[in-house]
Amino acid sequence: MLDRHARDLTTRLFTPVARTLLRAGVSPDTVTVVGTLGVSLGALVLFPLGHLFWGTLFITAFVFSDLVDGIMAREAGSTGRWGAFLDSTLDRVQDAAVFLGLCLWGFGVGAAPAVGALSAACLALGMLVSYVRAKAEALGWSAHVGIAERAERLVATLVVAGLTGLGLPPVVLAVTLGLLVAASLVTVGQRMAAVRRQACGGGRPRRDALLLRHAAEQRLGDVGPAHAEGRVGPVDQRLGVRVVLGDGLAQQRVGVGG
Repeated sequence: MLDRHARDLTTRLFTPVARTLLRAGVSPDTVTVVGTLGVSLGALVLFPLGHLFWGTLFITAFVFSDLVDGIMAREAGSTGRWGAFLDSTLDRVQDAAVFLGLCLWGFGVGAAPAVGALSAACLALGMLVSYVRAKAEALGWSAHVGIAERAERLVATLVVAGLTGLGLPPVVLAVTLGLLVAASLVTVGQRMAAVRRQACGGGRPRRDALLLRHAAEQRLGDVGPAHAEGRVGPVDQRLGVRVVLGDGLAQQRVGVGG
């Protein structure tokens, strides 16, 4: 939810940074990789050593690379499936590093085993949340729902971890992680229920519409030839996609986001 509502604001904020990096000859893929290395270093080195506040600041300095690289790709007109794949894969690496770092802190110098255990649970469930959506979309369904998407999990974790480093009782961090565990479970349930409703609705998976929506979200521009099942209209100026399914269904307009 946070990602969808804050997208316009963050794009305006980081577009000047993206353009500066492009003028300097930096590629979007380089920003993605460097950002992941920075987040991983801060989480897996500073957190286990007990530097939660400084580790959070260090991670924050690199975590915005996830926004900048996408803006750079759009500005340069170099968006594509490889960039989307790389970005999504390295997002999982960043998430794993943050929760693993907190897990090591909790079972180590933090002497807070509840934080360690709940961090491990957040790590596993975070991967599951992402997997459920990816698997649903691979099968032709939509699962873009949930109360605990990546942005919410990461922001809540880093804010409270940083405050813990400034003296906030570790029990607050444990409670926050516990709430994230519950929210992640709810999100998995929401996504499974959404897919179940589509599967039981009597219709076939609208693979054409979903693939074209993904293409529009990634700013691919040219969505390629129509599939055998239907005819595809052009992407309009707002990156909507007009799809005419071959089984006689009416035209469906698929917007970006939501």
